[in-house]
Amino acid sequence: MNNVNFVGQALKNLFSKPATLNYPFEKREFPEGTRGHVENDMDVCILCGLCQMKCPTGAITVDKKAQTWAIRPFSCIQCRCCVDNCPKKSLSMDKMYQEPGPEKTERVLDLSDKQKEVLAAQAKAAAEKAAAAKAAMEAKKKAEAAAAAGGAGNPS
Repeated sequence: MNNVNFVGQALKNLFSKPATLNYPFEKREFPEGTRGHVENDMDVCILCGLCQMKCPTGAITVDKKAQTWAIRPFSCIQCRCCVDNCPKKSLSMDKMYQEPGPEKTERVLDLSDKQKEVLAAQAKAAAEKAAAAKAAMEAKKKAEAAAAAGGAGNPS
């Protein structure tokens, strides 16, 4: 009876389409939700460093001074923690897996010129706001000191 099952399976396989792909010529279509590799849209990224703090393997490095974001793809475990915790949603998971290579590499992305201008404008606005708050505090202290000095010299 086993031979009959074997012959039936052999005939089925002989006349059916192969289960494998002709890889170099046919690329695989990955289904939705596949965890591939991390991509960063540097036009949106604010270099806050939350992705670096949340990465369990330490694969992500954020350098605010040099304005760069780097990832070591072969250290990344595709857990999606960085993507879920990004406040600006600049990180995303691409469907394609990381291409194999002979050595471990690091992808370093520089902040775009557009985003550098935005961050510089935000820093300038924050500095102006802090200076205005400081000036308001000094004026308030002077007014309180003048009121205290005026009240001390006037006995009631």
